[in-house]
Amino acid sequence: MTNTALLEKKIAKSGLKKSYIAKAIGLSSYGLTLKIKNVNEFKASEIEKMCILLGIDDLEERCAIFF
Repeated sequence: MTNTALLEKKIAKSGLKKSYIAKAIGLSSYGLTLKIKNVNEFKASEIEKMCILLGIDDLEERCAIFF
């Protein structure tokens, strides 16, 4: 389950817009929102792309946000 608060902080800190992130990982803005809010789950490939975009290199941070 995604930690919505941590992910929202990381997105805000990155300075990237959610619409840009959504397009970069192959989702609509609405689709990304559903995944951030835990309505739908992120796929492994989406998590990998999000980590690259947001600069999440630390495995513990990655697990804290996405698992």
